[in-house]
Amino acid sequence: MSQPVIAFVTGGYSGEAQISYKSAITIQANIDTDKFEYYTIDIRKDGWFCLHQGAELPVDRANFTVPVDGQTIRFDAVLIGIHGTPGEDGKLQGYFDMLGIPYTSCDATASAITFNKRYTVAVAGMSGIHVARSFHYFKGDAIDVEQLAAALQFPVFVKPANGGSSIGMSKVPDATGLPAAIDKAFAEDDQVLVEEFIAGREFTIGVARLHGQIVALPMTEVISENYFFDFEAKYQGKSKEITPAEVEEWKAEKIRVAAKKIYSIFNCNGVVRIDFIFNEAVGEPYMLEINTVPGQSAASIVPQQVKAMGWSLRDFYSALIEDALHRRKG
Repeated sequence: MSQPVIAFVTGGYSGEAQISYKSAITIQANIDTDKFEYYTIDIRKDGWFCLHQGAELPVDRANFTVPVDGQTIRFDAVLIGIHGTPGEDGKLQGYFDMLGIPYTSCDATASAITFNKRYTVAVAGMSGIHVARSFHYFKGDAIDVEQLAAALQFPVFVKPANGGSSIGMSKVPDATGLPAAIDKAFAEDDQVLVEEFIAGREFTIGVARLHGQIVALPMTEVISENYFFDFEAKYQGKSKEITPAEVEEWKAEKIRVAAKKIYSIFNCNGVVRIDFIFNEAVGEPYMLEINTVPGQSAASIVPQQVKAMGWSLRDFYSALIEDALHRRKG
């Protein structure tokens, strides 16, 4: 029996493409070629290309096929490794849905909702998940800074509603810093979220559907050396990440229960990473955001959690691909 043919997609159209390429190094080194035949597809603004033996072969976007050595390669499933648009916001997922090709991430609806931080917390909050108070603005809105400052407790976070990797995000200690922080966020997106800071320890936890079961990975505590867990802290070593987290079991269990509930609420697939602050004042985890295509680079958290779970990345990625293939059969 021939091996399933997998397209591993990387790149992207946003500033997060640089993170996608870092993740690609890890993922490509751990795809089990005894089980799968795979091709790397680089999706860029200047085109979609299959990287094959040093050449860039054009992808036919009408049917997502590639001409290789006189043959037309068709894919049984897609392993999505693009952070940011179009791989994390539902655009590629909708495209693959139309073509009937399964993929390893959440579907188009869940991806689009969770890519927008405001819509994520709104859906989660309505479903009984604890979230911080926040305000949502569109570019062009008249923002009354004094009214905003009076409605929220400082410090606050100001961040683009769409996107990830903490790009364009600021932690603002008082009202005087709001205008500059809002301008910085609007430079990255046409929607901005202003959200109250929750005091407590920060935890992040991977959740995946493995062999049909929703599984919470060992969680990580994140201790940033910077003012908050920004891009530098995430990707340039300016944070301490403890995996598995050293935390009381009752707190850990509350986070695990909340994480698996969130995975179900948003009808997630594949592996996601959910960020929490454990609010010590009320003894409950508060959800910050959901990352539906979490980083897989050497510095990323999910690979640390997979290792702590006792799995190899090769087995983990195989399980994600097999789950996608099973959905196609279903």
